Amino acid sequence: MNSPAAIANLYADTGAAKTHLPLGKMFVLAIFAGAFIALGGLGSSIASFGVPGAIGRILSALVFPIGLMMVLVAGAELFTGNCLIIVSVMEKRATWLGMLRNWGVVYLGNFIGGVVIAALAVFGHTLDIFSGTDYANAVVKVAMTKVNLPFLDAFIRGILCNVMVCVAVWVSFAAADLAGKVLALCLPVFLFVLCGFEHCIANMYFIPAGIFASMEYQIHASNLSWLSFLLHNLIPVTLGNIVGGSVLVGLGYWFAYYSCCRDK
Repeated sequence: MNSPAAIANLYADTGAAKTHLPLGKMFVLAIFAGAFIALGGLGSSIASFGVPGAIGRILSALVFPIGLMMVLVAGAELFTGNCLIIVSVMEKRATWLGMLRNWGVVYLGNFIGGVVIAALAVFGHTLDIFSGTDYANAVVKVAMTKVNLPFLDAFIRGILCNVMVCVAVWVSFAAADLAGKVLALCLPVFLFVLCGFEHCIANMYFIPAGIFASMEYQIHASNLSWLSFLLHNLIPVTLGNIVGGSVLVGLGYWFAYYSCCRDK
């Protein structure tokens, strides 16, 4: 197993490499990541459908990490995980411009991947899996709940979420074998889903799926629109994810394993 200090060095090199990916490759890998996270979201909502209380949340939390597993093992570019590139920037192994370029391209690709899976799931009538429209109604309800969160709540839940996601990415670098990597990354993600935190890329599936389902199944959904998605969820959650991933985890570990050492 790699030590925490070794993980910091490994990620500093990995983050730098991410900023030098050709744009086309970066964009395609980002679409894959958005699709993988969306599929994890779809599976998690199916697994927990109709199961009340804590048991339903546990079932959802057990399935959702499959999305991040596919991202890290198959190889894809995920915006929330890439918030850790700040470590490479602070170590001067990457530039601010390179990090922002990566974030912009990857965020757009993630959005496309999430929305495409949402459209395919709804218009391919995967939401009919339990017969009737009960599951479609549940998909719309989830989306409406998310766009009706107060701005500060969405922001704070975004911070907490990406602390967990970036810790998941970070600890996956501790393992030298596939089984260890998967186990390490799944547990923090399990925790964020269980606690109901907000992940901007997952919401690129959940909320568009609700919008599409309201259209396809003619379900009334007040205040559920692309504008409310952007203003009331995507913006505050994305900002929170950046703070949680880059400031708390990224800068925190950089300070612990690089800055403090140089100061002594």
